[in-house]
Amino acid sequence: MFSETTDRKSYITGMLKEDDEDFEEEDEEENRGNISAVLSVISSVVSGFLRNWICRKASEMLNVPSQSFPAAGSQQRVAPTGQSRNKVALKPGHSLLDWIRLTKSGRDLTGLRGRLIEVTEEELKKHNTRNDCWTCIRGMVYNVSAYMDFHPGGEEELMRAAGIDSTDLFDQVHRWVNYESMLKECLVGRMAVKPNPALQAQTKKTESTHMNGLPVPSPLRQEPLPTPLPAKDHRPRYDWFQTDGTVNIVIHTKRKIPSAGCAVVDLQDDILQVEMLLGKMSYLLYWRLSSEVQGRVDVQTAHSVGKVQVCLHKSVKDKWTKVGQPLEHHDTFIQCKDRELFYRECVLVSKADITHDTQVLRLQLPPGSHMQVPVGRHVYLKTSLQGTDVVKPYTPVDQKLIPPSQCSAEMGSDLHLMIKIYPDGLLTSHLANLPIGSSLLVGGPEGSFTMRILRDVTHLYMLAAGTGFTPMARLIRLALQDLTSIRKTKLMFFNRQERDILWCAQLDELCSKEERFEVEYVLSEPTDSWKGRRGRIDACMLQNFLERPEDSKCLVCVCGPTGFTELAVQ
Repeated sequence: MFSETTDRKSYITGMLKEDDEDFEEEDEEENRGNISAVLSVISSVVSGFLRNWICRKASEMLNVPSQSFPAAGSQQRVAPTGQSRNKVALKPGHSLLDWIRLTKSGRDLTGLRGRLIEVTEEELKKHNTRNDCWTCIRGMVYNVSAYMDFHPGGEEELMRAAGIDSTDLFDQVHRWVNYESMLKECLVGRMAVKPNPALQAQTKKTESTHMNGLPVPSPLRQEPLPTPLPAKDHRPRYDWFQTDGTVNIVIHTKRKIPSAGCAVVDLQDDILQVEMLLGKMSYLLYWRLSSEVQGRVDVQTAHSVGKVQVCLHKSVKDKWTKVGQPLEHHDTFIQCKDRELFYRECVLVSKADITHDTQVLRLQLPPGSHMQVPVGRHVYLKTSLQGTDVVKPYTPVDQKLIPPSQCSAEMGSDLHLMIKIYPDGLLTSHLANLPIGSSLLVGGPEGSFTMRILRDVTHLYMLAAGTGFTPMARLIRLALQDLTSIRKTKLMFFNRQERDILWCAQLDELCSKEERFEVEYVLSEPTDSWKGRRGRIDACMLQNFLERPEDSKCLVCVCGPTGFTELAVQ
C-alpha cells in the first residue's frame, strides 16, 4: 500500500508498505512500493476521418491501401469545375496517412496543452504567420501551423486563411472535406459571439402587448450559438492493420508513457490479452484470434507519443477480416484494482548471489508474453507447497542499478526479483532450493503509487531498510535519467551489518559518477571498524539528512518492515 501525507514543512511522505505479518520474512517481502504514471491527456481520435476515407465498411481493420491515395480523378486531386487549384509536391513523410498518424501521436498541435478557449476577432488576427497560423471555419478556430507541410495546395494557399474567418474561402475549394475530423486535434476553441446591434438598439419594452390593436412585433432573433465544443475523450483506443505475414495492433493511450513502459501482453494458444497499465486505470483488449499465429509476440513502445504496437506473426499467410472474436471485458477501461489478476507460467533461468542471504532470481516469461512493469509496481509469485497455494508480492528490479537503455527489464521478456532467503521462510526456502528450469506462476503487475506526486519535485529523499530497497532501485534510475526537475536524489539505507547492504558497490559507484545522487548507510549492528552512521532511525538523524533548500519541493519515500516504516513516518 502507498499513502501520502504532507507536514507543516511541506514534505510529502510516501509510505510504501504492506500489511504486518507474523514473520520478519513476510514483513520485508510485502513492504513494496507501488509506483505508476498518471499523466495529462494529450490527444483523441480522428475516427470520422478514418471511417470515411480509409476503413472498409465491413472491417474493423485499418487497411492501408496499396494503390496511390487519393485515387486519380478523385475530388481530392481535382478541383471543382471552373476553379483552379494549385497542387504541390509534398515532401516525403507528409502524405495524408502521415497526417493521420501525426494527429494520433499525442503531439500537442494547438499549443494550448489540451485547453479549449474562446477566441475574439482581435486575438484571431494576431495568429497570422507561418509558424503561428490560426483560422476560423464555421465559428470554430483551428491552429493549422502543423498542417502547412501536409496541405496538398501548399503553404501559400493555406496562408490565405491565416488570422481570418476562412469559411467562404474554404467552401470555394474544400467543401467536400471532412475538416472537423481532419483538424480535430488542431481545435483551439470557438469564436466569441458578437453582440447583435439590432438587439442592443431594442432596449425599450412596451407596457402593453398590443399597439393600435395589433400585436407588438417579435424581437429580432439572435444568431444561433456555435455548436458546443466536443468533450475530450480520455479513453485509449486501438487500430489494427496486417501484412502478408503479420497482424499489428496499435494502441493509442492518449498520454505520455513512462520509460519503463506499461504494456502487458499474453498470448496463449489462440487467446490474446493486451493490458495497458495507465496510472490507476487499466485498458484491456481481449480476443479469441481469427486464425493461428506463432507463439511469440513483438512489442514496440513510442514513449513520448503514448503509442504501443503489438505484432503477431501469422502461421499461414492468409487475409484476416478481423482480429478475432471479442471476449468478456474486451475494450474496457476500468480501475486496476477492479481488474482480475492474471497469472502466466515463467521459468527460472538463473540465480545470482547479492549478499550472504539475498539472491536475484531471473524469470523468463513465456514466448507469448511481454511484461513492461511500471516503476514501483509489484508482481506476485505463486506456487503450490504441501498442497496449498502460496502467494507473495515482490518488486522487480533491473539487472543492474543503472542498466543499459535496452535492458531485459525494458524489453519485457525477463523479470529480475531481489529476494532475501529466510531459513524458516516457507516460500523463500523453496525458492532457494528450486532447480534452474523450474516453473513459477507470476501474476500482475499491480500497484497504485502514481508518478503524479513526482511532478515538479526538486529533491527526492528515500529511506529504505533491508529489502525495502527494491522499489527504490528503479526509482533512483527514474530520477537520474528521466526526471530533469530533480536536482538531488538521496538514499539513507538502513541495515544490520555491512554484509547486508544490497548492491553496495553499485551504489558507491553511482554516487561517485553522478553528482545529483548521494547515499548514506546506517548500521544497527556494526563492527568496530565501521566508520559510517550507527544506530536506528530517529528524528535527529532525519533532520540532518532531509535538507530543504529555498524554492524546493521535497518528496520522501519510505519502505521497509512495518516497524521501521511507522517509526520513519512518525
